[in-house]
Amino acid sequence: METLANCLHDLTALGADGVVALAAALFLAGLAGSATHCVGMCGPFVLGQVTAGLAARPGLSRLSGGALLPYHVGRMTTYVALGAAAGFASGLAVHGAGQRGVLAVLLAVGAVLMLAQAFGQVAALVPRIGPPRRFTDAVTRRAAPLLANPAGIRGYALGLLLGFLPCGLLYGAIAAAAASGSALGAALGMAAFALGTAPALIGVGVAGAFFGRRFAPALRVMAVPLLLLNATVLGVLALRAAGLA
Repeated sequence: METLANCLHDLTALGADGVVALAAALFLAGLAGSATHCVGMCGPFVLGQVTAGLAARPGLSRLSGGALLPYHVGRMTTYVALGAAAGFASGLAVHGAGQRGVLAVLLAVGAVLMLAQAFGQVAALVPRIGPPRRFTDAVTRRAAPLLANPAGIRGYALGLLLGFLPCGLLYGAIAAAAASGSALGAALGMAAFALGTAPALIGVGVAGAFFGRRFAPALRVMAVPLLLLNATVLGVLALRAAGLA
């Protein structure tokens, strides 16, 4: 029972400050990655919901509609759930089998994927590490009816589904979050990552093409050093987990 409890909510696998550093790094990854990756990949889904009539009203109604909060909450729910499952699995390896080295490996994988994102290579890795094409086709097929009328609970369900789409940046975040060694720690890390991805996508929903023209170029310039900083933090945590720092 103690092992199960540790797998669920232990926050000490990376040390007293490890989970905080990990969550901060993942927030930065989401913030930077949203400008270089999420706007391009998820932006069409956001704009599709807006043009479906959800944000066709003026003033504050447009702002609240364009924010697409149900969709983003649904997407975040999937990210947190995936992180929690990965954290529980890594917790079994650490607390159950005593394999602490798995934490260093997970952090190293996360660092490599963040570096790949910084240099624009992460998309090329997705076919090798992601689910089969038929899984992606099944997700998009089920999402299509929701996209036609994405209000309220349908928007939330759309976010839940689209959170499963293949994404190298997401895989890097999940690997890093799993290194917390527990479901709770990984869930907190993925919640930070999801919050980081939200501002740019909300900007696309509210301001549409104007956001892309006005803000995206500057955000992309800032994204590379932020992703490099993120990879550095994950690398340091990996060395610490391996007992080398």
